[in-house]
Amino acid sequence: MLDVANLSMRFGGNTVLHDIAMHVPAHQFVCLLGASGCGKTTLLRIVAGLTTPTAGRIAVDGRLVSGPGQDRSMVFQNYGLLPWRTVMGNVEFGLEVRGVPRAERRTICQRHIARVGLAGFEDHYPHQISGGMQQRVALARAFSKGPKLLLMDEPFAAVDAQTREMLQEELLRIWMDIRVTVLFVTHSIDEAIYLGDRVVVMGARPGHIRADVLTGLERPRSGARGSERFDALRHELRGFLREEVAA
Repeated sequence: MLDVANLSMRFGGNTVLHDIAMHVPAHQFVCLLGASGCGKTTLLRIVAGLTTPTAGRIAVDGRLVSGPGQDRSMVFQNYGLLPWRTVMGNVEFGLEVRGVPRAERRTICQRHIARVGLAGFEDHYPHQISGGMQQRVALARAFSKGPKLLLMDEPFAAVDAQTREMLQEELLRIWMDIRVTVLFVTHSIDEAIYLGDRVVVMGARPGHIRADVLTGLERPRSGARGSERFDALRHELRGFLREEVAA
């Protein structure tokens, strides 16, 4: 589904990413884990087509990525909502740009608004709803485009711990239904384990893949956090991150 080959990125005289190679099969949920500055967001932006790499190639379903495309949707940490548009207006924006007729896009977006638990808030503006609800709007907008690949850049980092756990559960519930391929950036070990089928650990100086770990946790994940496997994964991944800091 997603193929990253020999990818490198330089900004000025600094190498930010070096020789990244990764394959993500269709419908898999992959978490990119690493400390700030290791190039996680840069890699995600390259996959999204928002940044052009210095070397290497990205392909989605065999088609080379040369810019943004309808096969990919991105969810940002800061929500990225248009403050002058309502919940419905924000969710339908991508379809509106594509020229989807109003009645059709309203039907599609209403379904996704309900899916994220915001039915009844269609006419609210971003400033009238909480941060967690704003992120739900961003999720509904991303899903409404019907992407093959969902790219998520620390989407729950700006909310409190309780809301974060609720949004993680909400995301997994929707993902189990839609089964879109996901590449999810996080600096939280627990979040990466709880969400991912795989956790790809990135190291810095320059950014590279340090480890690629299958979580092996059954879905649904309701009881996963207290399991022996979860604890073992936490210990293993923390070890990789500590080795990077010490290097």
